[in-house]
Amino acid sequence: QLQASGGGLVQAGGSLTLSCAASGGRAFNNYAAAWFRQGPGKERELVASISRTSMRTYYEDSVQDRFTISRNNVENILYLRMNNLKPEDTAVYYCAASGGRNHYSTPRSQNLYDYWGQGTLVTVSS
Repeated sequence: QLQASGGGLVQAGGSLTLSCAASGGRAFNNYAAAWFRQGPGKERELVASISRTSMRTYYEDSVQDRFTISRNNVENILYLRMNNLKPEDTAVYYCAASGGRNHYSTPRSQNLYDYWGQGTLVTVSS
């Protein structure tokens, strides 16, 4: 089970940190993980992904150098630090976990993710 939190209303240029707590099932370090988002009237898209033991990360071009994905496999938490937020970052953000991956895998397709959090809303005002 994944539980996302940390969303809210922020002005453009501001920062937020999203958290996703994992519980139940296998140990969290058995899963690659990612953050996706779905903006108003848009399809859900990948934001960033991270391998099982943080060996590799992947970022979509639109968030590169502004967002940082990280994880704590002892506390079973996935994070997304978001800096310099823009109105176009407004979306519901979802965390997801993908099993059966090696230590370097950062899956990009939604179809490769087995577990999903419920989403947390981020609204960026101009």
